[in-house]
Amino acid sequence: MLINERDNREERLLQVAHEMMTAARTAPKGKGFDIIEIALVTGENIRTLSEAMLAYYEKTGMKFILRDAENIQKSSAILIIGTKQKTHGLNCGYCGFDTCELKNEHPNIPCAINTADVGIAIGSACSVAADHRVDTRVMFSAGHVAQRLNYLPGCNSVYAIPISCSSKNPFFDRTRQQNREEKP
Repeated sequence: MLINERDNREERLLQVAHEMMTAARTAPKGKGFDIIEIALVTGENIRTLSEAMLAYYEKTGMKFILRDAENIQKSSAILIIGTKQKTHGLNCGYCGFDTCELKNEHPNIPCAINTADVGIAIGSACSVAADHRVDTRVMFSAGHVAQRLNYLPGCNSVYAIPISCSSKNPFFDRTRQQNREEKP
């Protein structure tokens, strides 16, 4: 039997993506509260996300959104990770309020511990990708638009991790895009 690497690339990438989701789920969380949500964006939903990012770029004019909308089209899958909000009763003040009770009066302000939990989950997921030598990039841009699309209902602090298997990481080769943006 002869199996060409190109013939099962997508299957292997999806396997890595599933392992990344497991790593994010099992990452340590503040006081053990399991309020992280994780989903995998594939196929036509990547195009939908990219188109929504292009629309968001038109609305905001933020060039990095345009760049990342093009970049994610080169991915085979995109992991999105976000958190629901739950204060921990620690009264740590990291959110800017002296107590969790005061913070709860402002539900649109995230609990800092929840946000840290997302970061730890992202790090765990990316470590799995690195172990498999899969190309990634953590993107606020794609995560923010995925949140606006309600891909993770009830979550905020959503980040995206597109993955790819190619000879050069498509999410870090930004010279061509930057040069195009700088031309008058």
